[in-house]
Amino acid sequence: MTGGIAMKNYSVFDILGPIMVGPSSSHTAGAARIGKIARELADDSFYKVSFHLHGSFAKTYKGHGTDKALVAGVLGMNPSDERIKYSFDLIEKNNIQIEFIEEDLGYVHPNTVKIVFHYRDKKDFYIIGSSIGGGNVVITNINGNEVKFTGDYPTILAKYKDRKGVISEISSILSNNHINIATMNVTRENKIATMVTELDSPIDEKIMKQLSSIDEMIYITGINPIER
Repeated sequence: MTGGIAMKNYSVFDILGPIMVGPSSSHTAGAARIGKIARELADDSFYKVSFHLHGSFAKTYKGHGTDKALVAGVLGMNPSDERIKYSFDLIEKNNIQIEFIEEDLGYVHPNTVKIVFHYRDKKDFYIIGSSIGGGNVVITNINGNEVKFTGDYPTILAKYKDRKGVISEISSILSNNHINIATMNVTRENKIATMVTELDSPIDEKIMKQLSSIDEMIYITGINPIER
């Protein structure tokens, strides 16, 4: 297309926003989604979670319920869950410590949070995500690796020792299971590759087991779409 403007097709959801508990889709629905994506990626054995709040999140997180929504997401709740208002009580019952830290995370979206999971027997794990409006989110960093995915599609995240053929092997396994790749992004640093692959079909344990058996695979996990 030349000399024109590409127009986005907006749905009723884009205009009205998601079904949610709370006053703001960016500060509650988006926050809950970021929290839940983080929980899907983290090991469940954490004893403490730190929420590093940036920009608008840092200024208004109490009044807009961002804090309760983030905690609810970490507990596995969706944005429409009525229990969000009780998330502080529920996480205390689970003996999980929480803390909120106002912090400048640099040149990122104003509604950004860094969620750090603390473990007693291994290194911390963290993700950075931004709520960009209407319940939409984007995850931009996982444990220091720059990524970009939304949680709207089934997504595989893999880290492996960079060698020829790994991408082909991953693609073949997905193809053999009749799964189409929607997007794929690979970054490499110090001979380690990080891959984020969004798919058109859900992921199951059988597929993840096949993918994890690939030689030189260091880490791989998958999440299915997170409700908005």
